[in-house]
Amino acid sequence: MFNFDQRDNILFSSMFGEEGSFFPAFEEVTDELMSQESSLEMVPILPLRNMILFPGVMLPVAIGRKRTLKAVKEAYKKGGFIGVFCQKDGQVDEPEFDDLFNFGAFAQVKKILEGPDGNTTVFLQARNRIRLKSIVKTDPYLVGQIEPATEKFDLVAGTESEAVVAAVRDLATKFINAYTSGAIDGNSVIQTSGNPSYLVNSISTNMPFPIVDKGILIEFTSIRDRAYKLLELLARETQFQELKNDIQSKTRVEIDQQQREYFLHNQIKTIQDELGGSPVEKEIVEMKEKAAKKVWSKEVEEVFVKELMKLERMNPAAADYGVQVNYLSTFVDLPWNEYTVDNFDLKHAQKVFDEDHYGLEKVKERILEYLAVLKLKGDLKSPILCLVGPPGVGKTSLGKSIARALDRKYVRMSLGGLHDEAEIRGHRKTYIGAMPGRILQNLKKVGSSNPVFILDEIDKVTSDFRGDPSSALLEVLDPEQNFAFHDNFLEIDYDLSKVMFVATANSLASIAGPLLDRMEVIDVSGYLTEEKVEIANRHLVPRQLENHGLKKSVMKFGKGTIETIIEQYTRESGVRSLDKKIAKVMRRIAMKVATGDIISAKVTPKDLKELLGVPRYTRDEYQGNEFAGVVTGLAWTSVGGEILFVETSLSKGKGERLSLTGNLGDVMKESAIIALEYIKSHAVKLGVDASVLDHYNVHVHVPEGAIPKDGPSAGVTMVTSLVSALRQCKVRAGIAMTGEITLRGKVLPVGGIKEKILAAKRAGITEIVLSADNRKDVEEIKDLYVKGLVFHYVETILDVVKYAILDERVNDAIEFEKPVKVVS
Repeated sequence: MFNFDQRDNILFSSMFGEEGSFFPAFEEVTDELMSQESSLEMVPILPLRNMILFPGVMLPVAIGRKRTLKAVKEAYKKGGFIGVFCQKDGQVDEPEFDDLFNFGAFAQVKKILEGPDGNTTVFLQARNRIRLKSIVKTDPYLVGQIEPATEKFDLVAGTESEAVVAAVRDLATKFINAYTSGAIDGNSVIQTSGNPSYLVNSISTNMPFPIVDKGILIEFTSIRDRAYKLLELLARETQFQELKNDIQSKTRVEIDQQQREYFLHNQIKTIQDELGGSPVEKEIVEMKEKAAKKVWSKEVEEVFVKELMKLERMNPAAADYGVQVNYLSTFVDLPWNEYTVDNFDLKHAQKVFDEDHYGLEKVKERILEYLAVLKLKGDLKSPILCLVGPPGVGKTSLGKSIARALDRKYVRMSLGGLHDEAEIRGHRKTYIGAMPGRILQNLKKVGSSNPVFILDEIDKVTSDFRGDPSSALLEVLDPEQNFAFHDNFLEIDYDLSKVMFVATANSLASIAGPLLDRMEVIDVSGYLTEEKVEIANRHLVPRQLENHGLKKSVMKFGKGTIETIIEQYTRESGVRSLDKKIAKVMRRIAMKVATGDIISAKVTPKDLKELLGVPRYTRDEYQGNEFAGVVTGLAWTSVGGEILFVETSLSKGKGERLSLTGNLGDVMKESAIIALEYIKSHAVKLGVDASVLDHYNVHVHVPEGAIPKDGPSAGVTMVTSLVSALRQCKVRAGIAMTGEITLRGKVLPVGGIKEKILAAKRAGITEIVLSADNRKDVEEIKDLYVKGLVFHYVETILDVVKYAILDERVNDAIEFEKPVKVVS
């Protein structure tokens, strides 16, 4: 389908005369007239732009090129005959042979009209069809060699010919009506003609078809074939024109609908003004009033003014209007440069920490140092605090205490299960339902740009196809970057440098390295039983009394009751489960008080079985040294320290088998293998009979097989257990140990020392064997925790065996058979 530009270049109106019909011919058009062959072989050539003249047709042509005008005038003087050919490209000003269609018309110049404006119009009457063989002369005008290409007039009288002519006439009429949108009646234009060949040629000349299609039409020698091709083009162009008119009609209807809506909106606005103003205008006025109270930078103000002007220009019915209102509402509600006044009284902070938390002296001391630096320096460009410890030890509540101590607003944002980066950076405001990230949402909620912001469970952040939130947190937690934090929704930098971020985590293992590097880690370890009792008496019991509507005079705990709950009904480093158990006791007592069964109650350890059920846990206790190969080790778990027992037994065999049971991880299995290999290579130094290893299989087991166990810290325990079993000697009473071993016999330091010491104290252990490199960890622990314990620091496995294993053999010791020497 040709484009509209081509159509517009054709003067469609030229096909109509003053009376609305085709230009009348100066003489009657017959087949004989259209078949008269010229005797001339050399004629002036008239190149036309976007127009092909068919035989028999009269056509007015506007002449603009000087060379063409010379050719026409010269031909007119000499009888008026000229060769008329169309250019393939109408943009060419100086056409040559290859720029012209091969077929054209031999025409007579009937009349030349020169207008007052200098334009010249020539009336041409086409005779027969000719073919251009060559251009023989180009100056002063084109002269070409031609030859006749007479058409075959085969539209003779008959049913088919009459049907073809009628179809051509009807389709041409329909096309004219569609093309002019009914402005010209097609029936008045396409008049009945007695000559069907002339009708086909006239329509082919004057219809605004693409010039390429007209070039195909004039190549047909048969008028009948040309008529069929003309029918095809008319059908195509008519369909196209009707579709175009239909589209324009629909567009016009939509425009009319918009005009109607515009009128109605104006009417609504007038009514709203009469009733007290438009809600839309009120909304904008409110935004301006809020903006006037803001203390923001020039850059931020410019952005707001620009976006507000955009909103004022928008139609309230537009789809983007709600998006823009939401954006500006968020913009003005954010606390730009709005800060609370800090309270830097460190004595007041110490008092708040002591009121809210018992123990945690090291943590409190570090936070007070942090606040002291903040007081002296005046800014927060220092590492972000990260409190790491097991659940229930008070990490999140420490953040509340910091906020209370500083008189700052408090915000907590849970990062557990967060897997979408947009939760941190927000969404682009163009999206449906877009909103800023949770960082800015929380600042908007508290109305301050310097709150204490707790990033809870930062170790639980995950990543997937929606992005990596931990990477987005890098900008938030970097003091060198967060003064210009970029939120995708806001699209302008926001200053987070005054926000005091405190992160909490249960483990550092899952925190990304670059993120961990931006934080200062403070270890918040578990509590001693004595500390838990004190926390319960100071905080948990009073709070639960209030929650359950009980008075202190009604409900009391007897001596040792809280300790029994801790020992027999909870197994944790913190006090969360303890709080739940106390609440359960309170509920039972509250029900009895409410029903009138009792007036007051004093709960003793004996009452706990009735109130809480059968004890769930038994205290891990040291189990003596009566058996060879049984050694007490120390382990760290997510809920604090634990003691574990390593058992070794021997059975007769070829000495090639080491069995390991107890749900051990790969690292722990490797520790057992290293221990056995070290014993084999140093049997003499360890007092082990090497021949025993050749005749007995070794089995190492760690009880509580349902619980997975792993880590290198059981290395010294395993080697001690193996040596005890192989020598059938007792292990020193009341001793526990922890440390990693190497094939060279070195004892390496391990972590979780405080938790392991607490577990040892709970189990009644009196002596602990540690690596010499762990001495510094013990020295950092308060005397209260290590009171009653004796520490033995070792550097090698030989040091461990020398101290831990006694020469005394166990009862019912295995009597190893001596190998029989074969004498030849």
